[in-house]
Amino acid sequence: MIAIEVKELVKTYGELKAVDDVSLRIKEGEIFGLLGPNGAGKSTLMECMAGLKKYDKGQILIEGQDVNQLGKKLYNTIGVQLQETAYPEHLKVKELCKWFSDLYEKPADYNELLKKFHLSDKANNYVNTLSGGQRQKIAIILALIGKPHILFLDELTTGLDPNSKKEMWAEIKALKEVGLTIFLTTHNMEEASYLCDQIAVLDEGKLLLVDTLDQVIASTQLNHEVSFKAGIEEMQQLKSVLKIEAEVEFIQETVKVSSSHEDLITHVVLALNHYKIPYEKIQMKSPTLEDAYLKLTGKYWEV
Repeated sequence: MIAIEVKELVKTYGELKAVDDVSLRIKEGEIFGLLGPNGAGKSTLMECMAGLKKYDKGQILIEGQDVNQLGKKLYNTIGVQLQETAYPEHLKVKELCKWFSDLYEKPADYNELLKKFHLSDKANNYVNTLSGGQRQKIAIILALIGKPHILFLDELTTGLDPNSKKEMWAEIKALKEVGLTIFLTTHNMEEASYLCDQIAVLDEGKLLLVDTLDQVIASTQLNHEVSFKAGIEEMQQLKSVLKIEAEVEFIQETVKVSSSHEDLITHVVLALNHYKIPYEKIQMKSPTLEDAYLKLTGKYWEV
């Protein structure tokens, strides 16, 4: 079943097309990652999908229903965590959760959510005393109080330390396991690689591609690289015996072999061993999501 469908969406600010003819189909129960540099239009697209911004053209369907026709009923289906959220400083954590619970007829038990996210001991703390990671967890809890089927997360782990990021990723994985559809925007390549079933790359409002992690990388036809320590004579010998199309070069006492073959290292090791070519410290580097992004857009990630 398709949880979210975006059809030829356009959102402009004056002459700027923040979202330029974007179409997406997101399956129920998957984690879908939207990647792109600052200013690409990621947050604008997400806010349109979540009913928080009006768009100029196109259509957005949530579980088959038009966002514009759902009105407030939309928020019985979705939960939203925004990149920047300000909470009243005078409220305690449990008071903030109670305040959100009162917005729904049948809310989730926020005490259970606090327990799930390891924040039960912070229930009586004022929100403004929480750490960045704890505040991000609160943002998810508030988004889950309405028992949504679909969760929108905008740059969830920006500014978090590595341990807090890993904890957050585990929580997101757990939410998927209980059936939620999750749409997230991120700058973090490791995050997208670890979490996402489908990945889309957005740049200057235009959708460059949508596919699985492996297919996004494969589409850029980047080379794998094997490197090892050897001498210039060994490099020349390897060039003559390697049976696949590859580029072999010698850089600072290191031989580097690059090729599109996924099993490159197998071919190299077999050739080295068969012809008794001495080598040491062999390793292989395969293309990453970040490499694919650079190939697609020619831009560096802004973290």
